[in-house]
Amino acid sequence: MPKTTEVSESCGGGKPATVIITDKIMLLLRLGLAVGSLPRLPIPPLLRAQARLSRRRALVLPLSLSSLRLCSSSISASAAMAAPPVARKVPRELVEHGDVRVDDYYWLRDDARADPAVLAHLGAENNYTAALMSDAKQLEEEIFAEIRGRIKEDDIDAPLCKGQYYYYERTLTGKEYAQHCRRLVPTDGPVTVHDAMPTGPDAPAEHIILDENVKAEGHDYYSIGAFKVSPSGKLVAYAEDTKGDEIYTVFVIDAESGEYVGQPLKGITSDIEWAGDDNLVYITMDDILRPDKVWLHKLGSDQSDDSCLYDEKDDTFSLGLQASESKQYLFVESGSKNTSFIFYLDIPSQSKELVVLTPRVNGIDTTASHRGNHFYIKRRSDEFYNSELVACPLDNVAETTVLLPHRESVKIQDFQLFENHIAVYERENGLPKATVHRLPATGEVVGQLQGGRAIDFVDPAYAVEPESSQFHSNVVRFYYSSMRTPPSVFDYDMDTGVSVLKKIDTVLGGFDASNYVTERKWAAASDGTQIPMTILYRNDIVKLDGSDPMLLYGYGSYEICIDPSFKGSRFSLVDRGFIYVIAHIRGGGEMGRKWYEDGKLLKKRNTFTDFIACAEHLIENKYCSKEKLCINGRSAGGLLMGAVLNMRPDLFKAAVAGVPFVDVLTTMLDPTIPLTTAEWEEWGDPRKEEFYYYMKSYSPVDNVKAQEYPHILVTAGLKDPRVMYSEPAKFVAKLRELKTDDNLLLFKCELGAGHFSKSGRFEKLREDAFTYVFILKALGMTPTKASGKEVEQRQAQL
Repeated sequence: MPKTTEVSESCGGGKPATVIITDKIMLLLRLGLAVGSLPRLPIPPLLRAQARLSRRRALVLPLSLSSLRLCSSSISASAAMAAPPVARKVPRELVEHGDVRVDDYYWLRDDARADPAVLAHLGAENNYTAALMSDAKQLEEEIFAEIRGRIKEDDIDAPLCKGQYYYYERTLTGKEYAQHCRRLVPTDGPVTVHDAMPTGPDAPAEHIILDENVKAEGHDYYSIGAFKVSPSGKLVAYAEDTKGDEIYTVFVIDAESGEYVGQPLKGITSDIEWAGDDNLVYITMDDILRPDKVWLHKLGSDQSDDSCLYDEKDDTFSLGLQASESKQYLFVESGSKNTSFIFYLDIPSQSKELVVLTPRVNGIDTTASHRGNHFYIKRRSDEFYNSELVACPLDNVAETTVLLPHRESVKIQDFQLFENHIAVYERENGLPKATVHRLPATGEVVGQLQGGRAIDFVDPAYAVEPESSQFHSNVVRFYYSSMRTPPSVFDYDMDTGVSVLKKIDTVLGGFDASNYVTERKWAAASDGTQIPMTILYRNDIVKLDGSDPMLLYGYGSYEICIDPSFKGSRFSLVDRGFIYVIAHIRGGGEMGRKWYEDGKLLKKRNTFTDFIACAEHLIENKYCSKEKLCINGRSAGGLLMGAVLNMRPDLFKAAVAGVPFVDVLTTMLDPTIPLTTAEWEEWGDPRKEEFYYYMKSYSPVDNVKAQEYPHILVTAGLKDPRVMYSEPAKFVAKLRELKTDDNLLLFKCELGAGHFSKSGRFEKLREDAFTYVFILKALGMTPTKASGKEVEQRQAQL
């Protein structure tokens, strides 16, 4: 076990470090109780800064860049207060391919989440974390207040005109959840980019369809995964999760009265769609939470009488559901990581049978939509790895016409259909782009798309995503942001090229985008591949001489693109002099399909070495130093954290691994764990010897060893169905056993949440505040309490 350091260890000018001990901790210490057994201290309610100052029992130096004490001994002092929990060792032999692994902490896995010993251990970890972070609690509250203070709490999003109504969500001051609202459209007419929902005393009254704040009462966790209005606008179906396990219950209500219609549908995914006004289509899951069956429900009937439209027997495939923009077809996709095929349901015909649109062919991946007398299909294969866009007649789906051919340098990401247009979302050189094309009139021959009108964007790196739009219009709506540009919604006239900003999120707290710089840089990987990075910093604070602190973020899995979008909480670090960087490493999809394929299966280690290469590049070019470099990643990005910590622990000062997938080999060998079978095409099937030994070479739990590690914070959610809490729990237990340093190792498990932490919009912010305080503490950038002499001097000044 790592040794502890005396509380009296000095720093800087030789003054002893001062530990902040709350009255509650002091009382228990006097009673002779171990700090490690303390109950988790409750988080006080948010108070205004002045009110907090007036309540302090000890004078604290004001927080500013000039008054920060860059001293690490406060960590050692805190560590001396409590002993870390020690998980008992119960050896369990795991044998595969003649290879024996001994897992001393396998017992921490409890699928029921009810074992008293397991819960006690998680509680002890939470108590230990609370004790060691108690001296920074005040700073955590201040940062939380900063983050929350940037949010305009009473706000509405950009209303969308659909049928007779404008639909939008409203948030209220002090409320955690949104209201779903609508207003009547006062006049008929075509949708234009200049339309605006009327407000004021003469406008049609606002109607609140659903208030999530009311529904969330009595629940520690509440999330709505789907909110779907019926074609007539008279009914609404919504899917709610009250545990965080992503198993939903669907309710149907009258949109005007709010009264329930029929009985709820239980135990389903959030994938629901209307098939006319009287029918719902939904998806259920099997025992390992794989979406495997699609059902047709008649309103007013019992769920047990619903018709199963399709049952996917292959446990490497999962089902998804999507309505066409025309609302005439529903598409059921059955897909694995490498293959997908599509059925469709003809809604106007009131059919109760699915029809094959694209056949199941290994290695062929398809998505589809509908317009006029054609289906439009995005199709990917090994040959056309960046996808092509084709169309086929409704009455002859085998006859395809290429609309956009495959291109080596451009990946077709998505497309959106309209009555007379198509908007195509692509990626080139790592950046998203959007191009609109006019289509021939319905009934005319559809041919290859030529030219098109590209939408221009101003930032050097940015995020663009399609938003819900009106099919019978010439207006496409899209979301835009960058690391310095707040989330914005634009309406774009596809005929004229006129773009109108419909909504930009207000960022309070004195935010001024001109204070910040975003850059796009490239790092050379070990094999020479150029890895893009997006960089954010405040131009009036950073020195760019290697002395600036940095937070480097990475993900690199599932072909997910981590585009540089805006996040308000990030500025609580950036305004303290941090440089924030996203490493767009292989395994993601930023640079096209090959970028993904070069970071999966037997090439997965590229993801980790790319991240290390980015870190080394940033150090070499004086963006930071090893002593100031912190790293962060969640889920599969948490796997990244675990892997690089084992490979290059010397390179980083601190790491945050959120809900990390770190027990790769054991999990992927167990098909009873949710997601395992569906992810053999992502990570490999370790039942095959080649994959077993390759995965063993990087699986974080299997590669923890006796060496020094940086400061580490690990988080988990007890109800998490994606990454079982036991994976990070085992990782921490093994690190505690083997690491040879005195650095912080903290584990925080949310006992009432799942993969995405807490559900309330403000509750979620506390995770960011806690994470940032941990990073500041690890760097010695937390303000310490004033010494007795300093208190006397300050009192004399007052």
